[in-house]
Amino acid sequence: MADTTHLGLPLIAASQAQKHVTHNEALTILDQLVQLSVISRQLTAAPGAPDDGDRYIPAAGSTGAWAGWDFNVAVYTGGAWVKLVPRAGWRAFVADEADLVIYVGGAWAPLASTLGLIQLGPSTVVSQDAAGSRNSMVIEEELLSGLSGATVDSSIVIPNRGIVFGVSTRTVTAVTGATSYDCGIAGEPSKFGGSLSISAGGTNAGVIGPQAFYADTPIRLTANGGNFTGGAVRIAIHYFMPTVPQE
Repeated sequence: MADTTHLGLPLIAASQAQKHVTHNEALTILDQLVQLSVISRQLTAAPGAPDDGDRYIPAAGSTGAWAGWDFNVAVYTGGAWVKLVPRAGWRAFVADEADLVIYVGGAWAPLASTLGLIQLGPSTVVSQDAAGSRNSMVIEEELLSGLSGATVDSSIVIPNRGIVFGVSTRTVTAVTGATSYDCGIAGEPSKFGGSLSISAGGTNAGVIGPQAFYADTPIRLTANGGNFTGGAVRIAIHYFMPTVPQE
C-alpha cells in the first residue's frame, strides 16, 4: 500500500476492500500530527499509564517500547505506541518546556535558536560574529535581606568592562532602623538613587549615563537617619557586556 510523501498517510488503492479502514488510519495520523504538541522530550522510557492520544519525543537512549525511537514522535493510540518519523522542518510545542522546537539535522532544537531569534533570559546575545565576539544585554538580580548596619554590599557585581545603564530597586520588606536609603557604589552612595522609600513596594529605576566600569563593583545600599536593623531590598543591575573574539 502506498503512502503520501511527507506525512506518510496511507492511500486507498483501486478496488481496495474495506476502504474505510485505510481512510480512518489516515485521519488518525492527521489528528496526531496537525498542530503537533508533545508532553515532553526528556523521557527515555514510555510512561506507565498513558492516555489515548498522548504524544512524546523519546530522548536519546530510549528503551522498552520506545527502543530505537530516539527523536521520533511516539503516539499512544488504540492501546499501543506508534512511531511517527519526523521530516526536516516539522515543528512541535513541548508542553513541559512551554517552547516550540523544530526538527533539523536529525534532532529537535528550540525554534528561536534555530531561526536566530532573540531569546529572553538574564543574558541575551543580541549580535554575534563568526569568531565568537558578541554583544549581550544582561540583567542580574539579588535580594538583599536582613539588612543590618550602616551599609550593605551586594554579592552580585557590575562586571569589569560592563557598560551600565542603571540599577533598579524594590523594597520587598519594609526597611527598619533607617528613615530612607541610598543605592550606589563605594564612594558614590546615591549614584543610582537617593532617599529611597523604606516602605514595602517602594521602587526606583536608577538610570545613569550609561557608564563603563573597569573593575568588578558591588552595589551598596546606605542607610539614612540611622543604621539598618531589618528589611529586604531586591536590586537589579542592567548592563551591556561585550565579549572578545574567541579565536
